[in-house]
Amino acid sequence: MFISSAYAQAPAPAAAPDSFMGSLGSMLPLLLMFVVLYFVMIRPQMKRQKEHKAMVDALAKGDEVITGGGLLGRISKLGDSYLHVEVASGVEIQVQRSAIVQVLPKGTIK
Repeated sequence: MFISSAYAQAPAPAAAPDSFMGSLGSMLPLLLMFVVLYFVMIRPQMKRQKEHKAMVDALAKGDEVITGGGLLGRISKLGDSYLHVEVASGVEIQVQRSAIVQVLPKGTIK
């Protein structure tokens, strides 16, 4: 009386398989985001790394530099992976080459 009878329904028609353009259309936003990510983040970072490596490779004795910790000094000795930076007269510190952030113009440090 209160419960209606349940009848079996015909099966739903099978969906047509997506065509190549349909699957490409669903992947397009993901591909577009990757392309934007590459040009906005990855490519500029690789360019900065290449410039920093070229700067570190070109260091020479007598260059005035800034370290990653903010110390200013003049390069007094060069090694393969370390260099000595004179931060005051008679005071030298040893730092890694990669810790050099910037090379200053000659005569900046008096």
